[in-house]
Amino acid sequence: MSISLNTCILILKEHHLLKSSAVQDTVQSRMEAVSYDSRDVQNNSLFFCKGAGFRPTYLTMAKENGAIAYVAEQPYPEGTGMHALIVRNVAKAMALLSAAFYRFPQDDLFLVGFTGTKGKTTSAYFLKGMLDQLNGGRTALLSSVNNIVGTAPEDTFKSSLTTPESLDLFRDMRRAVDNGMTHMVMEVSSQAYKKNRVFGLTYDLGFFLNISPDHIGVNEHPNFEDYLHCKLQLLVNSRKCIINAETDRFADVYAAATTTTNPDSIYLFARDGFENPDLKKPIDFRYKSVETDLAETKFTLTTASSKARKLPISGEYTLQMIGDFNETNATGAIIGAGLAGMDYESCAKGIRHVTIPGRMETVTTQKHGLIVVDYAHNKASMLALMRFMRREFTNPRVIVVVGAPGDKGISRRPGFSESLTAEADKAYLTTDDPGFESAQDICEEIDAGIDHSKCETVIELDREKAIKEAISEAGPGDVVLLCGKGADAFQKVRGVDTPYAGDIVIARQVVQELEK
Repeated sequence: MSISLNTCILILKEHHLLKSSAVQDTVQSRMEAVSYDSRDVQNNSLFFCKGAGFRPTYLTMAKENGAIAYVAEQPYPEGTGMHALIVRNVAKAMALLSAAFYRFPQDDLFLVGFTGTKGKTTSAYFLKGMLDQLNGGRTALLSSVNNIVGTAPEDTFKSSLTTPESLDLFRDMRRAVDNGMTHMVMEVSSQAYKKNRVFGLTYDLGFFLNISPDHIGVNEHPNFEDYLHCKLQLLVNSRKCIINAETDRFADVYAAATTTTNPDSIYLFARDGFENPDLKKPIDFRYKSVETDLAETKFTLTTASSKARKLPISGEYTLQMIGDFNETNATGAIIGAGLAGMDYESCAKGIRHVTIPGRMETVTTQKHGLIVVDYAHNKASMLALMRFMRREFTNPRVIVVVGAPGDKGISRRPGFSESLTAEADKAYLTTDDPGFESAQDICEEIDAGIDHSKCETVIELDREKAIKEAISEAGPGDVVLLCGKGADAFQKVRGVDTPYAGDIVIARQVVQELEK
């Protein structure tokens, strides 16, 4: 693959991004690689000078490694002798030029995006499981757990961002298309729009699951309104929109969808019996719990409007994942499968055995209750998880092992304190990707916000030891929730992915030792 300098200039001018250009006659004008990491630059590369932490020395290194052109928001002396494309927004420029370099792979994919404060990952996996029934296993996935861009083992790999940087995104899309994938399901984070990672993309289906305060802080969103605005951009950039009618700020969410989408292509779903006097739009799909236990969840989905009845997807569904909150995630995904051309039989078969590493994984014990590993990592998901456990097990003693990441998600910490106070009997505050912050300080910050008359706390920074202590003290009727890390086999500490056995592995080892 390659891209010419003239093509770059035309694309940037078309989108009113190009401020100036400096073309050098002494070097080539066709670039055979693109990069935003100076360490990965190859010969004849186009290099993007992006990010708040960009340093001119990175351009020097890129030039030494073979870059012949650069894109930046200002000219750099270090780029003397290179083609220079000076733009108004380098993140937008990178998205557009990367798409062109990789030959617009999105045009060869049925593209689906999920957004919401919670449920994106589960919903994306549910939909992939169903679409694989439609296309013979040729559904690509970009999620916060794994990325899947083909059927070979090397085509599944751990993700580093919920939504990749634009250059990586289009590279992965091209790889998926070349591997014969026909559909792609992806999580679309608020940061993806905040930082223009998906600039220029239009989705065939866009889902809005829910909204609650999250990702608000110095390095993320300045306030909730900015967070919501970024979330809403997925609907603005989707051909068909599927919205959970029970979401907070529904009026704003629906209004965003209608800015670019005809109401006939907007689908609403809600739990059976949900009524909101302010909701003046008909609900298209209703779902109702049938049965939930430790092994599976059963619910029914019914079509409640004339346009919904055009999709033959009504019926009873069974999920291998426990938790009544997963009925919401599954309902949205099933509607998406119906809009992609599937019927009830194929949907029910495709969703039946979907599992997700680190999501609602359970370990049953004889003497130490039920142990659940889940990625629950904010107030909304923590509350949903703990409340489900209290309903399902008739108000058991709930013991939680949880921490909070460093360097991001600062606004989540008060939410952890509030949710633990509300629903936990005891909490072990521990390490969870502290980054460049002190894990002790993070735990103390969460602990300071907890009402200790309602929730007992222990700070134990050794996560493995915290898990062992929590399980050891649990009785037969208790529930131990290991939250946040999910299936992650590392701890992010001072820029290094430090190996970590993983919550589920440690839990199984502890149970084996205690009950042998």
